[in-house]
Amino acid sequence: MTPLAFGRLWLVTVPVFLAIDALWLGLIARSFYKTHLGDLLRPDPRWGAALVFYLLFVAGLLLFAVLPALERATPWRAMLLGGLFGFITYATYDLTNLATLRGFPTLVAVVDLAWGFTISALTAGAAWKLARWVGVAG
Repeated sequence: MTPLAFGRLWLVTVPVFLAIDALWLGLIARSFYKTHLGDLLRPDPRWGAALVFYLLFVAGLLLFAVLPALERATPWRAMLLGGLFGFITYATYDLTNLATLRGFPTLVAVVDLAWGFTISALTAGAAWKLARWVGVAG
């Protein structure tokens, strides 16, 4: 895949990831995180840092999950590799927090790891299909 084709796929995949995560963080799990993280949550999120995370994460998801799956022409491979990528990357955050932060709840880490797998699998599957739509896969 050329850098231009990768860029096109990345541009159409970022909104997918953002939409799914906004649904999770804004509606489905909002009260869960407020209840269990309480004072650890910032009242004023640092949107710049969040944006950089989203942009980098989607690039990694495409590179390590979707591109290998496109070579084998299977969306299930994209979803499995994407889920594993999400689980491992979210584990970096959650397990580091468990190891270093006083009061970081184990339940939050477990839920977040499951979410990392889920959102990444869903996004990778969608990106695999989007690759065909934007003409970057056979």
